[in-house]
Amino acid sequence: MAALEGCRIAVTGAGGFVGRALVSHLANRGAEVLAISRQGEVAGACSVVPWPASAQAQARLLAGSDAVVHLAAVAHAAAQGTAGQDLATFAPNLALTRQVAMACGAAGVPRLVLTSSIGVHGVRTHGRPFTEDDPPAPVEPYAASKLACERAAAELTAQHQVGLVVVRPPLVYGPRAPGNFGALWRAVARGRVLPLGSIDNRRSLVGVGNLAHLLALCAVHAQAPGQAFLAADGEDVSTPELVRRIARAQGRPVRVPALPLALLRLAGTLAGRRGAVERLGWSLQVDAGKARRLLGWQPPYGLDEGLARAARAEASA
Repeated sequence: MAALEGCRIAVTGAGGFVGRALVSHLANRGAEVLAISRQGEVAGACSVVPWPASAQAQARLLAGSDAVVHLAAVAHAAAQGTAGQDLATFAPNLALTRQVAMACGAAGVPRLVLTSSIGVHGVRTHGRPFTEDDPPAPVEPYAASKLACERAAAELTAQHQVGLVVVRPPLVYGPRAPGNFGALWRAVARGRVLPLGSIDNRRSLVGVGNLAHLLALCAVHAQAPGQAFLAADGEDVSTPELVRRIARAQGRPVRVPALPLALLRLAGTLAGRRGAVERLGWSLQVDAGKARRLLGWQPPYGLDEGLARAARAEASA
């Protein structure tokens, strides 16, 4: 991996799920980390500050950074319960991305790593994994907002000669993960019966430690600027297999009976969650070969090791 020691890396959203893992990874490899977060403390950071309101202060904050990794965003979990979610719900994502990109340009920061989403390409695959060459086809408002962020960042960084790197991860798992993975993790931990055994799909995931490793590599590798990369562990699993692997990591028994799909859909409809149940059965596969070929990236942890690490971290919290 390209050297991180002595680099000054700024991380927005440093107090979030991925941000904490990235800051720890960077600090462990000798980088000086500026954590931009509303939280008062982020382990491993040299300093923790909120994002300033004025453009001048934003540029001063980023001055001297070798790279900025932009993670801060309104995401699915943060927007849950918001009535009538639409693109306006996620409008802060575009506004903040524009601010960060312009501040990088004003401060002379040579590189911006933008964390996007696999949802930019769509919500399901049909027999072939997504690659970076697939055209954008966002379905959800969140993914549409991330595509807008990518386009704005590309325009603004080009104007100021800032090298842009885009990373599009699928579902990210790890200790205390938010969103759908966190809900599944808790359901297994509580001994819930999960009647998903009839689902025969394939899902790509990326462990939070593996994603942190890739983001750090994108911040320093000479071949990264001007590129977009998909991220994945490299092992695709079905939804019921993921449930069983989570249970094994937790050291718990789990029941995954094979309820017919028609009954699953009916149960989802009655619970007002037909769409969520439908998506449990969809495949979403990601080909992360470009990052391996161009950057030499090798995910440090396989799925079972990543789940085991998550279980140990949860147990010690």
